[in-house]
Amino acid sequence: VHRATLAALHEGTILGEREVVNGVTAAEVVETFRAVAEIQQQFGPEACHRYVISFTESAEDVFNVLELADYGGLAREAVDVVPLLETAEALEGADRLLDAILSDPGYREHVRVRDNHQEVMLGYSDSTKESGAMAAAWLLHGAETKLVEAAARHDIKLTLFHGRGGAIGRGGGPMSRAIMAAAPHSLDGTLKITEQGEVVADRYANFDIAMRHLAQLTSAVLIASSPGHEQQAKDAQVRGHTILEELAERSAQVYRSLVWEDPDFEAFYVAATPIGELSHLAMGSRPAARGGGAVSLEKLRAIPWVFSWAQARLFLPAWYGLGSAVEAYEAERGHGATESLQDLYRESPFLAGVIDVMEMAIAKVDLSVARRYAGLAPKPSADRIWELIAAEYE
Repeated sequence: VHRATLAALHEGTILGEREVVNGVTAAEVVETFRAVAEIQQQFGPEACHRYVISFTESAEDVFNVLELADYGGLAREAVDVVPLLETAEALEGADRLLDAILSDPGYREHVRVRDNHQEVMLGYSDSTKESGAMAAAWLLHGAETKLVEAAARHDIKLTLFHGRGGAIGRGGGPMSRAIMAAAPHSLDGTLKITEQGEVVADRYANFDIAMRHLAQLTSAVLIASSPGHEQQAKDAQVRGHTILEELAERSAQVYRSLVWEDPDFEAFYVAATPIGELSHLAMGSRPAARGGGAVSLEKLRAIPWVFSWAQARLFLPAWYGLGSAVEAYEAERGHGATESLQDLYRESPFLAGVIDVMEMAIAKVDLSVARRYAGLAPKPSADRIWELIAAEYE
């Protein structure tokens, strides 16, 4: 949207007359920046100064925001640009992105004016939808490590903004465990996370529960930021890197072979979950699919994707792929492989956090109910796909 808007502005296209992407006009994009400028003028710069870029792919995406701020009458020095990394490719290249933007003299000066501080948001929902839970967790953990190292190279303060959802398939689960599993030095006494939707009511509607939740978060951040814990996490990460890399890679292969590469899976999913009905419910801030139209895996947002599997009592995005990865690792390594995994589970806060959350997700699965939903899908492909899912569950 930003790239197309700037192209329209550079060509001198009259604002509002040219559609950009997904029905958004250049006028609407620029109006966002004007609104931020008005808010800051009325209430001060702290009232609204962060601009998050969904699906950031390159340094150009970051630079475009500052150029659009010029068009909207918003001072560049009054806005923090926050790239949001959501895909496997973006997470793997997190350090390269930070290096690229901080190596640009103009943007480096912008960061200097903003107190030498850069915020980066990590997306849990779409990365899990793309690669599966185990692979996404490892990608996110790796991105945290790379970003910490890149920030140190450029001598800036880094805040990682964790875009977690409430459901396990969107990075949810016990937050204190997730904090303890963070990469070494990625917290340093600070925490920024999204609390959204049903999570707000669940954790904050009752005063005592809210205070208890905040106390647990504070405790986890303090412990995870302590030198002893960070050293333990770092040692376990070094010792277990090969194992974790293999588990992540294998689980992603199994997950993607079903969800993204099986030609019959999309039809099975649409028929075997209530995604069609959920898509018509006005229960979220955005439509179920990007760009509207019929449900497709490519366009479907992560929230209805996870919610539909929950309604079918299968919770597939939260666990699918890990079982095969563990089984293959043990079969190839033979004697002592299980003990190696058990040792790493005890030593690594990261692996312990991943396994514990998946265990909780699997405990919620009701295979008898899920099988009834699967019976709604067209045969014979439905039977084949159901057997794959049931085998992976086992």
